[in-house]
Amino acid sequence: MTDDDGLKPINDSDMDSLFVLPLSIIPLQTPALQAARLIKNVRLRSVVEIFSDIQTGSGQIEVEALPAMFNWPADQVHPDLMILRRLALLPSYDVYSLRISLREHGIMVNDYAALKLSPEKAAELTRYMVMFTRPLMKMIYSGEDVNFESYDDLLRLFRDPDVKKARVRLESMAQSLNIEVFDVPRFLEDYGDTFMSLSYFRHCLDRLEPYFTACVRALAPIRSHFQLKQNVNLMKTCDMVEEVINSMSATITGRLEVFEKRTREMWENISQEEFRAIRTMVERYHITIGAALCGLTVIMSSFARMFPRPNSGGPIKRADFIMTEMIQGIELIRDVEKRYMGT
Repeated sequence: MTDDDGLKPINDSDMDSLFVLPLSIIPLQTPALQAARLIKNVRLRSVVEIFSDIQTGSGQIEVEALPAMFNWPADQVHPDLMILRRLALLPSYDVYSLRISLREHGIMVNDYAALKLSPEKAAELTRYMVMFTRPLMKMIYSGEDVNFESYDDLLRLFRDPDVKKARVRLESMAQSLNIEVFDVPRFLEDYGDTFMSLSYFRHCLDRLEPYFTACVRALAPIRSHFQLKQNVNLMKTCDMVEEVINSMSATITGRLEVFEKRTREMWENISQEEFRAIRTMVERYHITIGAALCGLTVIMSSFARMFPRPNSGGPIKRADFIMTEMIQGIELIRDVEKRYMGT
């Protein structure tokens, strides 16, 4: 976010990140790779990060360079290389996209339970979860003074409702869902992850807003620079960068608003079928929304790392970064929107 020091690169824990895949969760044969990470660079290419340190920086290597590094046999494809090639093609490494993509590609995981957000991130998302859980609380605990700080707290309320009216309403809800009343918390737990994924994507989009603003503002000095404005390709690229940022932000916002509206309507006519329909609809877009947010987060974070303040770098240096580093990733994000986000 912005502060007196300007923009800072987005830095989540590995399991909370859109663009980092800790290889410790993948059953690889090469011990050195177990401590490595697969990350997306500013061009949205997946590279293996062998080490990362404030003093030494990030040690990155292309997937296809691994055989030479580890002296793998040249006459056959090493099993780890086959897995990493498939992982490198995945468009996002957020846990929700990974759950779907890993199964689709037949890639094993040491522990599928590890594919979840950290407790810290889940707690951070509570304010987003409220928009999905408020109608439920109103339905069951209307008029009662009940507070909860996390979705787990909410589930505990439903496991042991201590208000007589709440128990009656809970029984009515169970009847609508055609399940036993003691199964309601388990049912809500199954679908809570869907609400959490929507909260996660909304959070990722919201925190990008100051980065979008800073990047678009940085285009103005480039466009007005006496020398740079003569470069037709650069001017077209600036236009494309701004167009992709604005259109993708609007498209993702629109898609999330559809999900949120459908969820509000669901509580008014609650049924297992409606729950399943919403979960299916949301999961259909997990990978495409994840891909778009992953790309935007990587590029905006890289831009913030290079130009943390409005006066950092100057027009020429920023123009060079856009043309040599950002352009490839921006084009990939634009293709995601054209191919998937409009459907």
